[in-house]
Amino acid sequence: MLHLLKLSVGPDSMAELQEWQIRRGLDALAEGRDTAPFHVTRMVPKRLAEIAGQGSIYWVIRGTLCCRQAIGAIEPFTGEDGVGRCRLVFASPLVPVAPRPCRPFQGWRYLAPADAPPDLDAATAGDIAEMPEAMRRELAGLGLL
Repeated sequence: MLHLLKLSVGPDSMAELQEWQIRRGLDALAEGRDTAPFHVTRMVPKRLAEIAGQGSIYWVIRGTLCCRQAIGAIEPFTGEDGVGRCRLVFASPLVPVAPRPCRPFQGWRYLAPADAPPDLDAATAGDIAEMPEAMRRELAGLGLL
């Protein structure tokens, strides 16, 4: 199993990313297309067999790795412009993870399971799971989480 690490460009929070995915799903429903959330990227991961159906995409929002989504499928395709692309289809809603700062990078990076932060829920994280996302991000940025 292997994960991907990706910057989320645009949304300022996990809630905004989730709202954006829901809006896209509603638009797809209205047009009669598949409503599963997805992200299109230019490159196809060379290790896609280790990721699809097993791994997750870990989203970095505003400099903080803060959530993940299971990747159900990786679908290479050629766009209308003749350029090869890749659709990452997500199989689950966003799951908050233990926040940690992350420097900017381009594209995506592989993330080994041993390096992935744990999911953030009341059972495993106690009070941290109850904090507002912005507070978790700031504390992680200061190195306090």
